[in-house]
Amino acid sequence: MVAVDKFFIPNDENKLEAESFQSSLGKIKPITLICHPHPQYGGNMYNNVVSGVFKKLIEHDCSCLRFNFRGVGSSTGSHSNGTGEVSDVHACIDFLIKEGFERIVVCGYSYGAAIGCSTVNYSDKIIGFISIAFPWGFMENYKQNSQTSKPKLFIQGNRDQVAQFDQFLENYESYSDPKTSLILDTDHFYGGYEEQVATEVLKFLGNF
Repeated sequence: MVAVDKFFIPNDENKLEAESFQSSLGKIKPITLICHPHPQYGGNMYNNVVSGVFKKLIEHDCSCLRFNFRGVGSSTGSHSNGTGEVSDVHACIDFLIKEGFERIVVCGYSYGAAIGCSTVNYSDKIIGFISIAFPWGFMENYKQNSQTSKPKLFIQGNRDQVAQFDQFLENYESYSDPKTSLILDTDHFYGGYEEQVATEVLKFLGNF
């Protein structure tokens, strides 16, 4: 039976509910930090896309960690429109570094993509990011901090009415190489496409 550890990560006065899996290879492989979609629209670490990625990585013996932003599930605190959530990601990164992980890939979906990818330059231990449905339309202010020369994967649905496809086309070109993208014939919720998304994430991680 696969061992998934459940615990809390401290962030100042808050504590963040988290689950992690560590590869049998220890800390040789990178660990993937997965950030969930918007808390005020039902987003949490058990979201279908987040769970699909988490499960796929475990199946392939890849270390991973998912967590609930402040005020979600058993995480304490309350939603703060982004500022506190960025610090939540920082706290998770600090935790992983303290645990001895030398290479971290940030993977975020929707709101989690904007928040998570904007932390890519927080530490040299972060070696790249995976953005699934980055909502540039209403989270444009997170774009600048997600600019990096580290490897990047963008996954986008061509029928997405939240993270709209035309906005993806406009913004993707502004990112420096190395970068790659996967366009899927789906809307914002990726119903039925969880396996394909997770497989692409796994493929990207194989580059490290």
